[in-house]
Amino acid sequence: MNKPIVKNTEQIEIGHSACPHDCPSTCALDVEIIDGKHIGRLRGSKDNDYTDGVICAKVARYAERVHHPDRLLKPLKRKGKKAGGEWQDISWSDALDEIAEAFIAAEKRYGSETVWPYFYAGTMGLVQRDSIERLRHAKRYSGFFGSICVHPAWTGYSAGTGAIKGPDPREMAKSDCVVIWGTNPVSTQINVMTHAMKARKQRGAKIVAIDIYQNDTMKQADLALCLRPGTDGALACAVMHILFRDGLADWDYLNKFSDKPKELEQHLQKKTPEWAAKITGLAVEEIEEFASLIGKTNRTYFRLGYGFTRSRNGAANMHAASCIATVSGAWQYEGGGAFHGNSAIFKIDSGLVKGASMCDPTIRNLEQTRIGAVLTGEKDALHGGPPVTAMLVQNTNPASVAPHQSKVLEGLAREDLFLAVHEQFMTDTAKFADIVLPATMFMEHDDLYRGGGHQYIIHGPKLVDGPELCRPNLYVIEELAKRLGIADKPGFGMDANELIDKVLQTSKRGSLEEMSQNKWLDCQPSFEEAHYLTGFNWPDGKFHLAADWSNVPDQRPPENLGLQGAFADMPQFPDHWDVVEKADDEHPFRLTTSPARSFLNSTFNNTKSSTQKEGAPLVMIHPDDAKSLNIAEGDWVRLVNQRGAVTLYAGLRDAMQPGVVIAEGIWANSAYKDGRGINQLTSDAPIAPHGGAAFHDTHVRIEKV
Repeated sequence: MNKPIVKNTEQIEIGHSACPHDCPSTCALDVEIIDGKHIGRLRGSKDNDYTDGVICAKVARYAERVHHPDRLLKPLKRKGKKAGGEWQDISWSDALDEIAEAFIAAEKRYGSETVWPYFYAGTMGLVQRDSIERLRHAKRYSGFFGSICVHPAWTGYSAGTGAIKGPDPREMAKSDCVVIWGTNPVSTQINVMTHAMKARKQRGAKIVAIDIYQNDTMKQADLALCLRPGTDGALACAVMHILFRDGLADWDYLNKFSDKPKELEQHLQKKTPEWAAKITGLAVEEIEEFASLIGKTNRTYFRLGYGFTRSRNGAANMHAASCIATVSGAWQYEGGGAFHGNSAIFKIDSGLVKGASMCDPTIRNLEQTRIGAVLTGEKDALHGGPPVTAMLVQNTNPASVAPHQSKVLEGLAREDLFLAVHEQFMTDTAKFADIVLPATMFMEHDDLYRGGGHQYIIHGPKLVDGPELCRPNLYVIEELAKRLGIADKPGFGMDANELIDKVLQTSKRGSLEEMSQNKWLDCQPSFEEAHYLTGFNWPDGKFHLAADWSNVPDQRPPENLGLQGAFADMPQFPDHWDVVEKADDEHPFRLTTSPARSFLNSTFNNTKSSTQKEGAPLVMIHPDDAKSLNIAEGDWVRLVNQRGAVTLYAGLRDAMQPGVVIAEGIWANSAYKDGRGINQLTSDAPIAPHGGAAFHDTHVRIEKV
């Protein structure tokens, strides 16, 4: 820590950490510690050249979350019916005993696979998040295929490159054109805007934003392309058509670094701007302007986000967008190329944390996104195994964030399901629990983090003591291991710092002592490697313009799940793959559930400042559509489809194309008029070829209430 300072009689020290939340920025933080006990203001570290002193407002106000009056402070045991809201106090020892006894009883009746540890990215810490996997493998509990988030994006990107890595994201500041595609970084990863704005101020760079509504990022762009949901592949094809047509394709680069450039050119012959305009709703002139800008700007940096991949054709759209940088040859230049994420550069061996040596490949895997189908006993979701009758949930809130919510709630309400939830607040999921355990927050335990959208591994040490009865994830796993008779298995019996040190040394990334001194480690590979100038990560060294969807390396589902969705019909070359959930006479509108600026998934949706800024659950409707339905600003409306119904306010906005409606979230279910959240409407059908949830691919009808 830095030297203490005194402000208004309070002694304030500055501690250093990393934001633990599910965001590619993974910001390096300077944290005010007041009188050695309380958290004050959080700021982005100016010493970290990716964070660059900037963090989002919701994390800057983190003290509001840490010291929230509704924070869980003691273990609780259910009284009465599930989700009835009646609780009694229970000691930690007794609570852990009951969880272990319930797991043992369930295992005796149905076998080990009846227990399903369920987690995700409420913390991205490599120890506190992933230690639940060690418990799973040691006990041979059902496997967990975390399919809710990254699979369509990672699959689509690596279909071309062969790996999830790319040009140093700090190079955005050295670009002459930054294309922000399918992400709203002003709201969701502010550091992208920090570096894009540097390029604008210092180099006069143009910023292009491509999205489905005029969000805060689109409003700051020099060129904002607002297209229909799920049509990004058509735009990408038309852009490449123009590059070939106008002699702007870099044939020297294509011939050296891509697999089938002439075949791609032939394939795109009919993918004209006029063809794409009909599909995307963009004007031909907009498409021509965008393509000309790219073709005449070598230093064009494509920052490709997750948003446009949360569609049934999402992986294909990501691949199509990434191909543009290959046709233009932008990969060759500093400040050029296409970037989505950097997971492939870190080479962290966390096998000890996850208990990888104990993994039994014959144990079934269950899909995160299909938790509703799993808990309601659908045979295909259970893969021929026993029902799930016992669960431990950490770091996620499926009752709110998982798709097909009506099934999820039905499953969680089963009286024969024993549910233990380790949480910081009484979330929608915790309300269904038999045992609720109070959890620490990230400054109250030790952990290690890696960036998703940058190149840093960052140390997150414990800075303050948490509330007396709050415990870290690792504590729960260790105590259950003792009660379940597996405490002598590999990886158990070590505290968080011992595990961190072991992970770093095994990965040849130094030691905990070095990490503590330096705060972080820059893992950025050389310019040549990051820009694939030594070859792309395929045996032939080429960027694959022709995707082999059955052979994409990253985030492949386990063998018992196999390729998913309509993978056999995926286009080999970039195209508009028209498999979205189409609007029809009964459901004439396309809904997307885009992120709200003041929330992060379901995190922050209970803090006062965030809810005040967001107002209330609202659906944006184009004024032309509202007029045809006789809907006015502020009216209650109901969104309905075959999966459910949600009631919320109408907000008239001309921010998107007619026929498209936007509901930013995720609000707690209780914030909606009828207590049903927006994921009542979303589908749990997997995205081809490796799974994922199509949160932005939903048809609905609108009824005035």
